[in-house]
Amino acid sequence: MPDQENYATPDLDIAAMRVEYGVDAGDNHPGLDTDLDESWLADGWEPLLRNWIEHATSAGITDSNAMVLATVEITESGPKPSSRTVLCKGLSPEGVTFYTNYESFKGRQLMATPYASATFVWPALGRQVTVRGPVRRVAAEVTEVYWRSRPRGSQLGAWASQQSRTIGSRAGLDEQWEATTERFAELDVVPVPPFWGGFQIQPETVEFWQGRRSRMHNRVKMTLEPGTTEVSAMKVERLQP
Repeated sequence: MPDQENYATPDLDIAAMRVEYGVDAGDNHPGLDTDLDESWLADGWEPLLRNWIEHATSAGITDSNAMVLATVEITESGPKPSSRTVLCKGLSPEGVTFYTNYESFKGRQLMATPYASATFVWPALGRQVTVRGPVRRVAAEVTEVYWRSRPRGSQLGAWASQQSRTIGSRAGLDEQWEATTERFAELDVVPVPPFWGGFQIQPETVEFWQGRRSRMHNRVKMTLEPGTTEVSAMKVERLQP
């Protein structure tokens, strides 16, 4: 039987769980007590997002580059969204890049409907950023460069796992890992799988959110002109919380 101590008690009042954002934020994280302003996007969305990721990293937040990626599957009964957490592995004015198995559930969804939304969330800092836009596969040479930076174990894992496919047991998964390890044992360089690579979200909108007292949060959205990264072509608006 599972350890019952790992389960929440029925007395836990989830509805009562809340945090008052913006209270004494500057005591532990200087700058967080300053209200997010439209002027912060004067140089575009990418410098500010990069700054917030760096701030989260310096604050000791694990996987500060993690983002919740939402995709959609079009079915006969209508669109069905799905989401999961992935790691941002590239950030530029052109977009946000992550890597995956192209034959995974999200990979197949993105190939069929190349549009996505990704949200970076840092609750400890009272900040989040949502990027929405069309998605494209990155060039093979870009994938190759990133692949070479990965630990060998991660490279082997990409080969060993038929991502999102069912498997009978953990033992079966371990067997696939062992077979893959043996397969590439004599190779110093593990090749990039033909079914693996990067996707880039090309932002249409980027929204920055900052928690504030009484749920009067700061929300600033930047809308980008398709096909350009020129800041002068970007529109900045403040949204009500």
